[in-house]
Amino acid sequence: MAVSVWTVAAERLWGYTADQVLYGPAEVLLASSAAEVSRFFGGSPSSGHIRIRRRNGHEAIAYLWAIPLDYDGGAGWLVWGTNASGQPGVDPAAVDAFLNHSPISLAIWDRELHCVWFNDGVHNQEIYSPEPELGGYVTDFLRARHPEYLKRAMMRVLRSGEPLLGHELWPAETRVPDCYYRVDLLRVDGSDGLPLGVCSVVVQAGTGEEGGRLHLLNEAKSRIGTDLDPLVTSQSLAEAAVPDLADYVTIDLVQPVPLHKEPLRRLKPTDISIPGFYRAGAASIHDDLRESLWARGTPVYVPPASPFTAVLETHRSHFEPVLDTSPGTWLDNDPDRARVIHQTGMHSLMIVPLEARGAMLGIAVFVRSEDPIPFSRADLALAEELAARAALIIDNALRFARGRTAALAIQRDLLPRHLSGGSTVDVAGRYLPADTYSGVGGDWFDVIRLSGARVALVVGDVVGHGTQAAVTMGRLRAKTRALSKLELPPDELLSLMDELTLDIARDRSEDDPSAFGATCFYGVYDPVIKRFIMCSAGHPPPVIVYPDGSVDFAEVPPGAPIGVGLNSYESTEVELPENTVIGLYSDGLIEMDHDIGRGLQRLRTAFADPVSSLEDLCTSVIDTLAPEGPVDDDIALLLARTHAAA
Repeated sequence: MAVSVWTVAAERLWGYTADQVLYGPAEVLLASSAAEVSRFFGGSPSSGHIRIRRRNGHEAIAYLWAIPLDYDGGAGWLVWGTNASGQPGVDPAAVDAFLNHSPISLAIWDRELHCVWFNDGVHNQEIYSPEPELGGYVTDFLRARHPEYLKRAMMRVLRSGEPLLGHELWPAETRVPDCYYRVDLLRVDGSDGLPLGVCSVVVQAGTGEEGGRLHLLNEAKSRIGTDLDPLVTSQSLAEAAVPDLADYVTIDLVQPVPLHKEPLRRLKPTDISIPGFYRAGAASIHDDLRESLWARGTPVYVPPASPFTAVLETHRSHFEPVLDTSPGTWLDNDPDRARVIHQTGMHSLMIVPLEARGAMLGIAVFVRSEDPIPFSRADLALAEELAARAALIIDNALRFARGRTAALAIQRDLLPRHLSGGSTVDVAGRYLPADTYSGVGGDWFDVIRLSGARVALVVGDVVGHGTQAAVTMGRLRAKTRALSKLELPPDELLSLMDELTLDIARDRSEDDPSAFGATCFYGVYDPVIKRFIMCSAGHPPPVIVYPDGSVDFAEVPPGAPIGVGLNSYESTEVELPENTVIGLYSDGLIEMDHDIGRGLQRLRTAFADPVSSLEDLCTSVIDTLAPEGPVDDDIALLLARTHAAA
């Protein structure tokens, strides 16, 4: 035998460091005769006093436990021990009492989930089979309500190495009502980092249903409400109830999710069913969701007269502890659902309303199939409490989603749909709304054709987020277009914009008009003289990509944001050869890592990549600087390639 793992506790007992013993022969650590050692490591778990040899050459008596890590032999041994010769240490009797006479059950499983060792605690817990045997498979050894779920959990621990702590186990059969256990699963690794097996620690958590109820509520509270997405919140509710409360749970809403889908009333009914809900969440003890006829985000059809529609109309739960599948019930008009019920063994049903602020949001459906115990009134009370908590959060998520959808619709409608610079400039643009709780922002861009083949290029960013920012953006864009027809120099135009924006701010907030503002860049390209005259109101400078491929930022006096009332702007101009690319953008593109200097450098690098068309360059810049899309702020990008006058 060779030593493959050496702990600090082993170093204290023997005196050797890990470097001195690892991968060396284990026999040098033992002073007993070869026959005694052979008997001690004879192929089955053993414990007892044995002579060991310390680093100083002295012999001592230790109490060791040895467990084979592979029941079929060959993988190795797990050995631990304690001082038994008078030196400071743990009393072997105390360790033996903990391992073999405590209410905590310990077991070690190999990589194939066969038990290779267990303590006497397994004989005192109803979660185990009456006569546990070494080598027994986990689903035969542990009699849980959901053996397949436990098996998958152990395999996840084996694969990932992440421990599973505090999971509830309910016995398949028990003499004590509502008795349940808590299990911790930890992976046992070898010195090479590869898993040798899993260690399970099981302790009885309580015999009253109140303990399990509070645990489930606390777990659900930690899962639900961490996201303002109705789909995510609904899925969290479904997963929180499986498998501790139900084998299969669905969350079905009366509003389309995502909200841009067709309303239910516009969908066509079938001969026997009507579109009653949208599936927002689903969870099951089976990974393949074999119980579900509809995927998340799709409409759910139900018979006009069914428990589902009844709950929606009465706002009261449907409680059917023994599901009636005999002829003459509502299932006669729902053959697809009846077929799944018979195939999966569904036998107990609860349908709970999701109601918040007096409005019905949908229903939560709880089903038992493999769990043979029907739902109780206590289960219904727990389900209703879970649904009530989740309904408020789902309602908030739906309200947020409606507001964000409206703001997006307003902003997209107010942005230019067709960009054209005529023969003067080729143009391309992108607008990406932020994925943030605050909603969309007020970014915009525009291309305005002027007299003499000149073209004005505009980009701006309104302070704030949400519908109000989108509406304000539309007003500013309209004012910019109107003022551009006066053929004003850029600095004079921004000065007027500053005054007009200040008027808008006063309308919104008489107490503090300075709380409103926007940045804006306005530039005019003249193809006759090949010059770009520009002015900035607190906006980042444009990128200039010259025909030879060199990239630079235009030197533009920054100025104050419009709406502040300082009215101090200065125009500047630069000569641009034909086929020069001008890049205008909002700060959301350069603030991805909250470092504007680094963002500008990354922007310069992105524009330096040779790309044939402006559309491809737009895509390349966005993919380089925001590969996963905007997070905290919207992104607006406008590109223009110059041409000389004919």
